[in-house]
Amino acid sequence: MKLLKCTLYCAISGIIGFLFGRLASRWPMNPDKGLFRCYTFENNGVIYENLNIRKWQKRVPDMSKIVPFLMPPKNLSGDYAERLPTMIQETCIAEITHVVVSILGLRCLKIWPGMGGIVVTAVFIIVFNVPYILIQRYNRPRLIRLQCKLQKKKEMREGEVCVCLS
Repeated sequence: MKLLKCTLYCAISGIIGFLFGRLASRWPMNPDKGLFRCYTFENNGVIYENLNIRKWQKRVPDMSKIVPFLMPPKNLSGDYAERLPTMIQETCIAEITHVVVSILGLRCLKIWPGMGGIVVTAVFIIVFNVPYILIQRYNRPRLIRLQCKLQKKKEMREGEVCVCLS
């Protein structure tokens, strides 16, 4: 019974988190500040390259494919330059959503005290949230660098100057 309660709670938390993320997409988030900024230990994404994220990130379920009518596309096909700011913003939204849902998942420890609750909570956080947080932290700096390169190209054509992140 406690397993069922925890599972239901985690599912509901995930749905609430998804809805929160869709609402949060209306709030401006700065990808260079706070939780979203690149940290020194990330070594410009090298830490994520060592985790082989490039290989496995396409194998995890993606809500933009499951409910495409609710989320912007996450691909670099066609004329993607205009979509880059939205894609970068979406990495912030996805990251904060999975962090919030992970924190909500800690409630399972109260629903099911002891080893059962610890296992359910750990699986919920480690399997259903951490990979998505890592994917966002891996992709955001790459998208920002791409955006900067495109901006530099545009400004070189127009004779302007761009200051970008390294």
